Amino acid sequence: MLSVNNVSLNFGKRKLFDEVNITFVPGNCYGVIGANGSGKSTFLKILAGELEQNTGTIEKDPAERLAVLKQDHFAFNEYPVINTVIMGHEKLARVMQEREEIYAKQDFSDADGLRAAELENEFSELNGWEAESQAAVLLKGLGVSDERHHSHLKTIPDIDKVKVLLAQALFGNPDILLLDEPTNHLDLASVVWLENFIMELSTAVIVVSHDRHFLNKVCTHIVDIDFGKVNLYTGNYDFWKESSELALQLKRESNKKMEDKRKDLESFIQRFSANASKARQATSRKKLLEKLTLEDIVPSTRKYPYIMFTPQRETGKDILRAENLSKTSDGIPLFSGVSFTLRPGDKAALISSYEASNTALLEVLSGNARPDQGSYTWGQTITPSYLPKDNASFFIDNSVNLIDWLRFFSEDKGEEFIRGFLGRMLFSGDETLKSVSVLSGGEKVRCMISRMMLSGANVLLLDGPTNHLDLESIASFNEALIKFPGVILLATHDLRFIQTVANRILDIGPDFCIDRSCTYEEYSGKKP
Repeated sequence: MLSVNNVSLNFGKRKLFDEVNITFVPGNCYGVIGANGSGKSTFLKILAGELEQNTGTIEKDPAERLAVLKQDHFAFNEYPVINTVIMGHEKLARVMQEREEIYAKQDFSDADGLRAAELENEFSELNGWEAESQAAVLLKGLGVSDERHHSHLKTIPDIDKVKVLLAQALFGNPDILLLDEPTNHLDLASVVWLENFIMELSTAVIVVSHDRHFLNKVCTHIVDIDFGKVNLYTGNYDFWKESSELALQLKRESNKKMEDKRKDLESFIQRFSANASKARQATSRKKLLEKLTLEDIVPSTRKYPYIMFTPQRETGKDILRAENLSKTSDGIPLFSGVSFTLRPGDKAALISSYEASNTALLEVLSGNARPDQGSYTWGQTITPSYLPKDNASFFIDNSVNLIDWLRFFSEDKGEEFIRGFLGRMLFSGDETLKSVSVLSGGEKVRCMISRMMLSGANVLLLDGPTNHLDLESIASFNEALIKFPGVILLATHDLRFIQTVANRILDIGPDFCIDRSCTYEEYSGKKP
């Protein structure tokens, strides 16, 4: 159990949190949400003891072990992968190291023998004999191949380093588990494995994530950071979002009788609570929802950007024909023999576990890179628009303000039109005059989406479209893609995007290309 008592934190004159009181209970999973810059990661650092609050206390039973997903894999570069994972259990790792050092001594004394006996007892009590096999199971579940388990961390690909640090946090069944964006850079299979793993834990899990599918799958509670307040709500992300919006709607309907409102909300709660699987987290969530009352539901104050893509013309029959495309990077094959034809109505998802392969293909099709072999042809009626993962080249001129930046991509150059457009994307007042050099990652992506909306494109190429966005922007973006009448080719690790948008799957790699007209669930053979 982890208790937060009257915690406040100020950064200069800005009050980030004020009098936060929450108790995190074992067996529950808490999803921490909030707008970009609201302090989600900072809140986790306070819980982890990495950052000191201005007032209040964080209380934890000294006997309980807290594990944190570390972000700096360079700290473990000189360690073998399997050892790095075991280092997640600091006490066991210290015992193993001292045990190894004692047995390596040339002049083994009687005192060493007594100490060795003590270490053997500790080693056994901490389940040390199973440590390597348990670490291997975690690594395999996250998709790190067996041959890399004994390699040094610095020698393996970056995508696997992320998985090793995640396995490190999960290792040894910690009593309290803090995860900051654990699904970042994970392939879809690894995300599904992680969801199932967390759902069976009896641990208190506290997670920051922008992945709605993940939050819906694992969370029993939502911790909402908004306007300096941190509030706790029962249910997963969808329940929090829909119930708070329903509460706001009912609040506006002032003439509606309270009893009618109560019935509406009770019916809503029953519908959500009935939708639970046998997993530990889902069963716990079901029991909690059944106890909710009308007074527990609070209206949402969140704002959602207005996103809509309107093609200037229909696509016609000929969209895109790709023939035998191949691409390498530094001599390493990214994809080869890629051939497919996009048709009207196609919304295709690139789901390769090789993230670089997806990006490389989209860079080729957008004209930003040349294939090593093969060719592609866009139809004469096609006007594609590309959202790259790296948008730095669009924000090089630091002297340009937001209005002038967007004006460059707009046929209507009038300031009133540009300001109105930016307002729909949640840039208002003096914000529209700030330099693009000071924009956050999420603000830059919203600018790039605005550019795409103004383009009138009938084909959208999207690489990591949810990167840096807050949950509200992601939800609006998702709805816009569902309604888009044109053709889409997207690469994302956001399972919710793929499930709700894609009707076609392209799985590519160094030596394969699989093309299926189906949903992701049909392709993977798994239920959502």
